[in-house]
Amino acid sequence: MIYLASRSPRRAELLRQTGVEFLLHDIDIDESRLPTESATDYVCRIATSKARIAAAEIAAEQLAGWQESGVVLAADTTIALDDDIIGKPADRDQCRCILERLSARQHLVLTAVALATANDIALRLTRNRVSFRSLSAQEIESYCATEEPMDKAGAYAIQGKAALFIDHLEGSYSAVMGLPLFETAELLRNADIELF
Repeated sequence: MIYLASRSPRRAELLRQTGVEFLLHDIDIDESRLPTESATDYVCRIATSKARIAAAEIAAEQLAGWQESGVVLAADTTIALDDDIIGKPADRDQCRCILERLSARQHLVLTAVALATANDIALRLTRNRVSFRSLSAQEIESYCATEEPMDKAGAYAIQGKAALFIDHLEGSYSAVMGLPLFETAELLRNADIELF
């Protein structure tokens, strides 16, 4: 049995593309950045922690024969700009400030995916470069008013209206969306999980 440790409907949608059957396991952890922690270390630690904590919760609940065949998949995505982590906006003002920083610049989207089995946690990291064209104040205001950016790292959704802002993407579209499918499939195959 595979569990997806996530609240994200986008991650669930992407995982369905692999053809594996899975159950959702809601996970809530402290996602505070540690002092002096790099953006890369941060995203890897959070993905690994989500997988580890979810696996422990599932084992404690003795769900679906976890000891024999349970697998937990977790992921985390963060936006890095000059090694600052750009999180989810708390309100429209913060959304506006984030998009003003990203306008006419390239930023890094880091997505880590972790797979916990009964004996191990395997991890893969993707580094994706996204370039925004110059955004006008009116475009930023209009986009923030849509509410689309409010639960998204970096205050935008590549699969939504913000696709109009992206001048160039170097890397994985699915990773920027929240779950790198190539790396996820690799982890699942390595755990002898059949895809499709």
